[in-house]
Amino acid sequence: MKLKCIVLFLVWSTWLFSGNIDTFIQSSRAQVGVTLTYNPEYRYIKYPMGDIPISKGVCTDVVVRAFRGMDIDLQERIYEDKKKFPNRYKGLYYTDKLDPNIDHRRVKNIQSYLISRGYRVNDSFKPGDIVVWKLKARNGKSLDHIGICSDKRNAHGEPLIIHNINSGAKEEDVLRRYKIVDHFRVFER
Repeated sequence: MKLKCIVLFLVWSTWLFSGNIDTFIQSSRAQVGVTLTYNPEYRYIKYPMGDIPISKGVCTDVVVRAFRGMDIDLQERIYEDKKKFPNRYKGLYYTDKLDPNIDHRRVKNIQSYLISRGYRVNDSFKPGDIVVWKLKARNGKSLDHIGICSDKRNAHGEPLIIHNINSGAKEEDVLRRYKIVDHFRVFER
């Protein structure tokens, strides 16, 4: 009887985690064709659960909105974490000031938060994984970029990426197009 209960629990917990990944991916994919522009403007938004209009955003908004589909508010979590542990975020941007309007919309802040939670991985890319890249800008500077691995794959078996890079949310074969600098797995299958 005890073994039967353990097996049932394992089956149930596997279903629960895979449902989380599916919901996370669906929440990111739901932005494709809806978030139509790339718009990095600073805006005052409500706190918690604040957002700019869904028709616009940047790469981080794809990630933030995907987590919101899971009832996880990165705006509140990053703001509270930065308030409690400011050294995790010190020096990442031109100001270390707390700002619930923008802190969760910055790649390095999301990256620091995910690192602090132990989500960094160093293996193959799986659906629902979060990837951080460094891009080369036309002016020679580096830009941070972030996206989510899709459950759809390219001809080489690697996941497509759901992200926003200059023209709205898209699902594209770009995993290896840019220099990968970090990789996170929040949800297990």
